[in-house]
Amino acid sequence: MKRTLAGKTIEKVGEEVRLNGWVHNRRDHGKLIFIDLRDRSGLVQLVFLPENEEVYQLGNKLRGEWVIEVEGKVNKRPDKMVNDKIPTGKVEVEVAKLKVLNQSKTPPFEISEEGAKSVNEEVRLRYRYLDLRRQRMRRNLYIRHKVIKLIRDFLDKRGFIEIETPILTKSTPEGARDYLVPSRLHPGQSYALPQSPQQFKQLLMVAGLGRYFQIVRCFRDEDSRGDRQPEFTQLDLEMSFIKQEDILRLTEKLYTKIIKDLILFDEGLSKKLTSSPFKRMDYQEAIKSYGTDKPDLRKNKKDPNELAFVWILNWPLFEWNEKEKRYDSHHHVFTAPQKRDLPLLDKEPLKVRSWQHDLVLNGVEIGGGSIRIHQRDIQEKIFKLVGLTQEEINQKFGHLLKAFEYGAPPHGGIAPGIDRFLMILLGEENIREVMAFPKTGDGRDLMMEAPSPVSKEQLRDLSIKLSPLK
Repeated sequence: MKRTLAGKTIEKVGEEVRLNGWVHNRRDHGKLIFIDLRDRSGLVQLVFLPENEEVYQLGNKLRGEWVIEVEGKVNKRPDKMVNDKIPTGKVEVEVAKLKVLNQSKTPPFEISEEGAKSVNEEVRLRYRYLDLRRQRMRRNLYIRHKVIKLIRDFLDKRGFIEIETPILTKSTPEGARDYLVPSRLHPGQSYALPQSPQQFKQLLMVAGLGRYFQIVRCFRDEDSRGDRQPEFTQLDLEMSFIKQEDILRLTEKLYTKIIKDLILFDEGLSKKLTSSPFKRMDYQEAIKSYGTDKPDLRKNKKDPNELAFVWILNWPLFEWNEKEKRYDSHHHVFTAPQKRDLPLLDKEPLKVRSWQHDLVLNGVEIGGGSIRIHQRDIQEKIFKLVGLTQEEINQKFGHLLKAFEYGAPPHGGIAPGIDRFLMILLGEENIREVMAFPKTGDGRDLMMEAPSPVSKEQLRDLSIKLSPLK
């Protein structure tokens, strides 16, 4: 007999079915035993009758989170026994056969929404495989899957191709600390994990690919926050021969479609846009009017179903680093200055405006991008303005400058964060709730116990010697 999912039993009244899943809970009503069976589709009630003595006695031994297989007939519940709180609440399965596939120790917390509320987050993360059994967490991952699939289909229809870029790459200054990977074959040298595929996507434009995207993992060694993790996922997108307006319009169409289609994924995700098209605001206006470059423009700040998107535009290209006595890029060093401000690069760099665009949602930056520099001379000038010597420029970025000498087209893009966006859509307080296996606030994986010491042999293979901290 083919397996039936619990959620499909509502369509099988009068039929014999085989179910597999976990014992969610049990209730004894007189001589009857009731078990809620849980699988990836939801819950269904099982009933054990004393007339089937062998199965009844085995059913009496079942405990929470045991893995079982049952066969039985789907019956309508009596009217007074209907459970309107679950989709299968009008039916139950009268168990004829029972097989225990695996027993379970008593879990460290209840596999229920109410049970999880009182559990310390570190305990939840240590037993994440149990935490992910909860309906809310399964729903979050399901919506994540649907949103990413929608993104891929949307961009595929518009001529984009998804291209994977390297995870082991070169360490270059991009705003945060790199995670380094020492090389065994090249002692004393290291790879870096990418903070973003920034240079690779620009090189793909030089290569003539034209429209690239990637759902990509990025790595930044920085202090964690509720909306930040050591590794995270973003939609990376780049186009050639376009203007900033093209990027804004494409991104806006994508997010509008996601919001519109959310209700198809989950009826509880009905959202409304504060403004359509999205509002646009100059950087200086945002700072002057709201005191931040991430303003929350919702009419009702407490309404989680209201989505207020706003583009922040016309950013300064640089800010002054008083400590280092040099200019820092407001976005990154590959952001193009606006053409009309190019003469100011030699005279008043702080007055130069850039082609940066940030997308803000309900006071949270969910994505940033820009039109990129595609001429070697301008890129080299920017490198020098942020304090790099010619030797450092050649060593860290010589590959990119060389590529710009071979007919680099005008190009630009954006890189919205998937985790932050889903956090807001799903009404979660931090991005850990929309990731399968996140790290703690201090960057630890409690389930895998990482980071962890490595053997002396491994360090020797990598030509590394560790010295104790003084």
